[in-house]
Amino acid sequence: MIELDPSAYDALIFDCDGTLVDTMPGHFVIWRDTLAPLGIALDETRFYALAGVSSVGTVEILAREHGVTVDAAAVARQKDRLYLAREATDRPIDVVVGIAREARGKKKLAVASGNVTSIVQRTLRGAGIDDLFEVVVGADQVAHGKPAPDLFLRAASLVGVTPARCVVLEDADLGIQAAHAAGMTAIDVRPWL
Repeated sequence: MIELDPSAYDALIFDCDGTLVDTMPGHFVIWRDTLAPLGIALDETRFYALAGVSSVGTVEILAREHGVTVDAAAVARQKDRLYLAREATDRPIDVVVGIAREARGKKKLAVASGNVTSIVQRTLRGAGIDDLFEVVVGADQVAHGKPAPDLFLRAASLVGVTPARCVVLEDADLGIQAAHAAGMTAIDVRPWL
């Protein structure tokens, strides 16, 4: 179990995919299937290295790497449509969700994800945990995604807590970088998954 010193923070900000809900395998398949017809090959290692990057940012990076010209926003929207069309059966990650449940009513709780808000909300709802969080911030609400601090700073602002009094729970290197850039404590949940 992840141990947190409750006196050290006033808000918990959670990443969603791979932190609160086990969505990464499903996202990988949809990304692979969306990109293949465009001549962009995606393997799991590269996919996981991009964890936390917005959908548009992911397309831009991969298109550049493959020398392909695409409308990154249109490709990202197509990927999101495919994701939303699938059955929401992803399971919550109990060790991390348990932290949110324990802190509910005692601390401010938010989600800040590199996905668009509608997908994050659907993911949380599908896992049966959407009622735990006061605020959900998606990549469509900020100018710059992870590793920029924008997502976490917006979440802190919306819950009314200064960044220094926030702790971020993350499963990706770029998210941990973003939390540090925001002046927040970051906890890497991967050792507990």
